[in-house]
Amino acid sequence: MTRTPLTTSPVALPFDAPHRTGPSRSVGPFDGYEVWFLTGSQHLYGPETLAQVDDQSRAIADRLGIDVPVKVVWKPVLTGSEEIRRVMLEANSSDAVIGVIAWMHTFSPAKMWITGLDVLQKPLLHLHTQANVELPWAEIDFDFMNLNQAAHGDREFGYIQTRLGVPRTTVVGHVSDPAVSGRIATWMRAAAGLAASRSLKLARFGDNMRFVAVTEGDKTEAEHVFGVQVNTWAVNELADAVAGASETDVDALVAEYEDLYDVVPELRRGGDRHQSLRDGAAIELGLRSFLEEGGFGAFTTNFEDLGALKQLPGLAVQRLMAEGYGFGAEGDWKTAVLVRIANVMGAGLPGGASLMEDYTYDLTPGQERILGAHMLEVSPSLTTAKPTLEIHPLGIGGKDDPVRLVFNADAGPAVVVALSDLRDRFRLTANVVEVVAPSQPLPKLPVGRAVWMPQPDFRTSAWAWLQAGAAHHTVMTNAVGIQAWEDFARMSGTELVIIDEHTRPREFEQQLQWSAAYYRLARGI
Repeated sequence: MTRTPLTTSPVALPFDAPHRTGPSRSVGPFDGYEVWFLTGSQHLYGPETLAQVDDQSRAIADRLGIDVPVKVVWKPVLTGSEEIRRVMLEANSSDAVIGVIAWMHTFSPAKMWITGLDVLQKPLLHLHTQANVELPWAEIDFDFMNLNQAAHGDREFGYIQTRLGVPRTTVVGHVSDPAVSGRIATWMRAAAGLAASRSLKLARFGDNMRFVAVTEGDKTEAEHVFGVQVNTWAVNELADAVAGASETDVDALVAEYEDLYDVVPELRRGGDRHQSLRDGAAIELGLRSFLEEGGFGAFTTNFEDLGALKQLPGLAVQRLMAEGYGFGAEGDWKTAVLVRIANVMGAGLPGGASLMEDYTYDLTPGQERILGAHMLEVSPSLTTAKPTLEIHPLGIGGKDDPVRLVFNADAGPAVVVALSDLRDRFRLTANVVEVVAPSQPLPKLPVGRAVWMPQPDFRTSAWAWLQAGAAHHTVMTNAVGIQAWEDFARMSGTELVIIDEHTRPREFEQQLQWSAAYYRLARGI
């Protein structure tokens, strides 16, 4: 059975592709995306020096391109206001460009950058570097000094960015340093996440769960801030697509399930409940076809509105999330957006992203931990183990027992992130956590699940989460860390509240107050 790659204009993202390395990459998770490398100088130094600037900036761009996941495109050295403005406008108009990197090789007077920075709408990274790693002490003369002025040329550039209030990420060091290229790679992943959100179409099948507050939100403002289009389709339109699944395709998909997972005997061919597995396969085929035909990269379902569907989609949702789709349960479109963004940012890396929910606690003193799960919909991308494919009753929804994958998330570092609508702005709340193995087996909990210990400790983490007004639905990602979310928040102009090892209650409460004041002032009237 063939799979059509999930597409975000203009690039297809096959999420099982390997991490890209080297400048001659032909296949990778971000093929079709570009980051432009811009170098600043001026005519004061003469054509010979500018020729050297040109050669060295090409070399820096080429060296950087070896170690990062997105294609680096070098642009001719910029020496005047009009050419800077034009290149920024060209970057804005190209769907392939997800961001620009700027470096002042020599001294580029910052007033020539004002108009260009003012019109730039793509994420900006200011790279403070230089051509050489070590200084050739015995050879340094004033020709060398004229050529290698980034030490103060970038300070001029930093000033004008601050004066203009330009949001940017600043990275310092030589591109041959893995810490530098790794930091830029993270920024690129965040830029890819922003590009994905700006072209994202999200299908809601039905509305959100009745009487629930946090899954509501301003969809119009979300399109303004993140670019995502959120619209609703009747669940019976999905049911019609499910009904259209052919027996041949269902046979092929069931065979795939039996090859990939430990399918319990009652669901296997000849088993008493094999038809339920076929129904689950038909739901996946119909849901996939609906999403592909509509160009959707994310979706929601609601157990209160299932129409003619035979089961609440579980297995289908789990597998689609693992392929890169965004998903939110009970109509939670904000979390579906986060899952999609996290999947794009982590493309090609070990691990994945999933809808998650803090469900219950182990409050053993000194060993407090959180057990997270959902009714059915946790992505198997969180584990490297082989999931079990099972069927169990579901006490809500009023439909047939649904099929689902059961597993434990892999132990290791992760981040859980929620998106809340606070009326005048959106707030991202992120908690750095450590996923751990369950203290004991969970033989009667038939869902995908994760157990984690939050930073800095359970009591502080839970208190801070509640104070921030963060949602109970989250995305959990064990592919990218907190730095990518910081970059994404900066790029999208979204408030980010971080709960990590440095969080202290008194300071945290003050930060919430300061942040609220800042974002209200920043929005203006």
